[in-house]
Amino acid sequence: MDRPWVRGRPATVRGLVEDLNRERPLAHTTVMTATDTLHGKGALRREKQRRARLHESTRSRKSHTAAPMQDTLDSSTDRSGALARFVEQVAPEEQEALRPALRAPTSGPSQSTTGRGDQKSNRVVQLIPRAVSLSRTRCTRYRDEEGLMAHATHPAADAGRHGHGHGHEDGHGHGHGQDHEHDHDHPPAHPKRWLLLTLLCLSQFMLIVDVTVINVALPGIGADLELSRATLTWAVTAYTLCFGGLMLLGGRLADAFGARRLLLTGLAVFTLASLATGLAENAGALIGGRLAQGVGAALLSPAALATITRTFHGPERNKALGVWAMLGGIGFAVGAMLGGVLTAGPGWSWVFFINVPAGAALLATLPRLLPATPAPGDRRIDLPGAALVTAATGALIYGLIKAGDAGWASAATLLPLASAVLLYAAFALVERRTAAPLMDLRILAKRPVAAGSFLMLVATGLLLGFVFLGSLYLQNVRGLSALSTGALLLPVAVATAVGAHLAAHLIAHAGTRLVAATGLLVSGTGSVVLAVSDSTAGTVVGLAVGAVGVVPVFVSATTTALGFISHDEAGIASGVVNTFHEVGGTVGVATVSTVAAAGIAAHTSAGFRGAYTALAVAAAVAAVTALVVIPRGRPEMPAGVHVH
Repeated sequence: MDRPWVRGRPATVRGLVEDLNRERPLAHTTVMTATDTLHGKGALRREKQRRARLHESTRSRKSHTAAPMQDTLDSSTDRSGALARFVEQVAPEEQEALRPALRAPTSGPSQSTTGRGDQKSNRVVQLIPRAVSLSRTRCTRYRDEEGLMAHATHPAADAGRHGHGHGHEDGHGHGHGQDHEHDHDHPPAHPKRWLLLTLLCLSQFMLIVDVTVINVALPGIGADLELSRATLTWAVTAYTLCFGGLMLLGGRLADAFGARRLLLTGLAVFTLASLATGLAENAGALIGGRLAQGVGAALLSPAALATITRTFHGPERNKALGVWAMLGGIGFAVGAMLGGVLTAGPGWSWVFFINVPAGAALLATLPRLLPATPAPGDRRIDLPGAALVTAATGALIYGLIKAGDAGWASAATLLPLASAVLLYAAFALVERRTAAPLMDLRILAKRPVAAGSFLMLVATGLLLGFVFLGSLYLQNVRGLSALSTGALLLPVAVATAVGAHLAAHLIAHAGTRLVAATGLLVSGTGSVVLAVSDSTAGTVVGLAVGAVGVVPVFVSATTTALGFISHDEAGIASGVVNTFHEVGGTVGVATVSTVAAAGIAAHTSAGFRGAYTALAVAAAVAAVTALVVIPRGRPEMPAGVHVH
């Protein structure tokens, strides 16, 4: 990292201090006070007024480090002597660390070419690394007590606390404070960190693949187990329901009990659940196995991402998180094709069995590579909140699926939907009153986060809706084999890769509002093609066009949610967006399954046209909404928090 303080220029000092403020306000207070005194009391007075407005609650505590220094400097005209008296007022262990820096001779060009004021500035600058290090623990404690540090439960949130690279703690990504950690703050580099990254990415890849791998296998599963449309829909949504509903809880558990422990536990649960699902001989065993897979995924994914952000630092972290970020689009596409190959070959059970040898190999290898778990953090777990939000989403999905059989006006549909509303309200009430909430709901009141979450919900619903309907249509209506269906989904995979490649460049030049709205309109156009076409070629073209449009919406959602808010809030915002990512897919599949219920049950195209039309309308409405709710301007993306 380029260390600007070696150049000995006060202007550079101020730039460094502003950077430090993003992650270490208390250390910033210590250093900024000294710097402002050297630059004039007018600047000091303005800085004090600003800090009083932003951190009134923190100032009231009269922090142990900052207050003595500020009081001494305010009352002193001898600035060099003031610094010395400050050292005398702090704790004994801090005196020994700070005195050498205060006495050290100045170095660099200022020693020979600048005046006495710059020499004093250099002495202050030499205090910066030590002041930051000494203040780290106290700073964290005060910020936690006052609630100034964003509380994020998803691993992505952790990136928000440790520097950023996503992104989604790495909190997905995007934390705040773009990785301004100093070299001496980093632990020694893990000697096998790239091998560890490969294995962690393989673990995450399994989780993403399982979202779509089952879609092509659905006709075979339904025929062998004699499952209804509703049960087939649950086979898809049960996994994403638990994955998304419990993801924030998984992040909290990783913080409380250690990422290493949660990662291995989640991997074991997911592997055993995959075995049980592949052995299922009835609907209950199939749905139960999928639910258990979702639980394992919710424990594994946040812990894996947290491990990456703690293992890699600086530019290496950005590279590692970039690899992690690519898994989402690749996994969705590969899952659909892999499902066709496995179903046509050894059978649909291997859609789940394939996870068993991979999971076993990872369980045998990862314990020897995973770094030691840091000291456990706050062990207050919001179990009621996790239960309520998952139950609420489950009731919503049940009502949506039931509407396909009983109708929208029936009691069997309305009661679950009403229960979902009440459960969501209870969740909001619990989150406001609990001491350690699963989610700080105030983050959703921020326009960028609300807009990004909305875009993520719609985008995931559109993409999984396309894959779900396309797989059933090509096999049940067009009469294609699972292998042919998987092969025909290759253009969709290519379109996904193209959309992902173009998204970042388009956003950099056109901004998120235009890119999101355009992407939704393109996706809606693909839906229209699917609605009016009754051929295999038309279906493949429509799916490809829809995929090209929806992928930039994913990128816009993440960029909007994390690029327009303060750095302290990026962690929790990343966790929220990740949750909407999974929930959106669940709601999307349940909705299109209900709209196309007649065609799915009768193996005709009748219901599919209505379902594709519904997706087109949803995309058009979302495009208009995006132009209204997405803030103007160019987002500033922090490095380190990522959304899969």
